[in-house]
Amino acid sequence: WATFWHYTILQQLYKEGIVGDGFMLEFLQSHTNVVFQPAATSPYYSGINPYALGFAMMSDIRRICENPTEEDRAWFPDIAGSDWIKTLDFAMRNFKDESFIAQYLSPKLIRDFHFFAVLDDDRSDKLTISAIHDEAGYRYVRQQLAEQYNIGNREPNIQVWQVNTRDDRALTLRHTQFQRRPLNGQAQEVLKHVARLWGFDVRLETMDTSGHVVSFLECRREKRNR
Repeated sequence: WATFWHYTILQQLYKEGIVGDGFMLEFLQSHTNVVFQPAATSPYYSGINPYALGFAMMSDIRRICENPTEEDRAWFPDIAGSDWIKTLDFAMRNFKDESFIAQYLSPKLIRDFHFFAVLDDDRSDKLTISAIHDEAGYRYVRQQLAEQYNIGNREPNIQVWQVNTRDDRALTLRHTQFQRRPLNGQAQEVLKHVARLWGFDVRLETMDTSGHVVSFLECRREKRNR
């Protein structure tokens, strides 16, 4: 949001002659570094640059409002040809990262960023291209990308399941898997930290979608006088 307005305001100041060429060249160099998106094959690639995606989406919303194509009118009938400032203001006030992407990522940007979807199923030894550049693919890519920014999908769902107040005061935590994803290799170390804070034994059960325990971790504390 700040990057978009920084760019937009300075472009307007340049058009009005308030800032000169030297200033703009310096600004554009800095701006380009911020919104640069390395290719997936680049050694500098570390995922999608949120500044690149966010700036591109806001610029694209303005384009859809000011110069919509037939594709834009079909995908965004409510904003195509509308006031771009009011549209962006509404989008920023009413959508979080994931819902903003799910609502406003256009087929044009999916093509510009060369987005497609790959299914990596742990039950198969092959990767599957699950979405390409067609209408169904655009919608699927948009939804999958939006879900990557949903913290509920990225952070493990771990809840307190049981506290044994009558015996050893052990704390049992329960992890519910999302799309069969296991906990990462730091789970045992995190459990040690929880046990240190709790002061007694801590157990962590991982459940699959059918309710079966698929893994079990435990950190035992030394017995102490009560």
